[in-house]
Amino acid sequence: MAGSGSSLERVFGARYHEAIWERDLTEARVRSILDIARWGLDHVLSVGYGVVYDYIFEGFAPYRDLRLQVLRQVEAAVPASVNRRDVRILDLGCGPGNFSLLLGEAGFSVLGVDPYGALIDLAREKRQARGLPHVAFQHADVISERAFGNGGFDQVINVHSLYVHPAPTRLLRRAYEALKPGGHGVFVNFTRRVRFWATVREIRHRDGLRAALRCLRWVLPNAIFEATRPPVGSHYWQEDEFAAHLREAGFTVLEMRRTFFDGVSLLAWVRKDAEKNEVSVVR
Repeated sequence: MAGSGSSLERVFGARYHEAIWERDLTEARVRSILDIARWGLDHVLSVGYGVVYDYIFEGFAPYRDLRLQVLRQVEAAVPASVNRRDVRILDLGCGPGNFSLLLGEAGFSVLGVDPYGALIDLAREKRQARGLPHVAFQHADVISERAFGNGGFDQVINVHSLYVHPAPTRLLRRAYEALKPGGHGVFVNFTRRVRFWATVREIRHRDGLRAALRCLRWVLPNAIFEATRPPVGSHYWQEDEFAAHLREAGFTVLEMRRTFFDGVSLLAWVRKDAEKNEVSVVR
């Protein structure tokens, strides 16, 4: 009887461990399926965002104005005697690469960096189609990649990504570290969230139905992006707060002004290792 009891214990013990192993295997499979599904959803959203962003970048008047402002600010820091191909620009959070390509077409050497691989793939396709060998794109997280903090860039730009970054002040510090002494930066960040219905109603009341319909080109995709993006927080900064974060990162703030879509964003022009730490705010 004792031997029979021991045999039953061994059988039940083996079956118990087998059940545990099967449960762990099932959980691992479920996690793998969920990871694949998340990757697929992120990929679809990234590609969709990139395609829509191209449409907005080219066709939405406030974005056409913004891209011209960014270009002019970059050009302002480059003497006429300097060969633009020798000016190295780092585009942090480049997304599908529109601003990187804009600067590349203006003659500058540009490296665009973004943590979303699908957007980098889109940017590389557009670079190849436009024939810009002096523009490159890299899939990387600049917070963890130390290679960008070697002070090898003449300028750095960041357009409309600080507010959705999980660590925007660390990103500013990494931008500072990436610049050569005397290098310049252009940062554009939202001051508030653009609410869909409130914005459409306000524009219709102020400028008429046609203007309200035109604004949908950006307001609607932006509302969808806000509803679907990862909940990493929203870092909307007014002038004083934005300037304080830039100074904490080490920058001298040369100028700050309202821009984009009735002044919903701030454009800051900064410099590394400048003599003064003053800010000129243009209202």
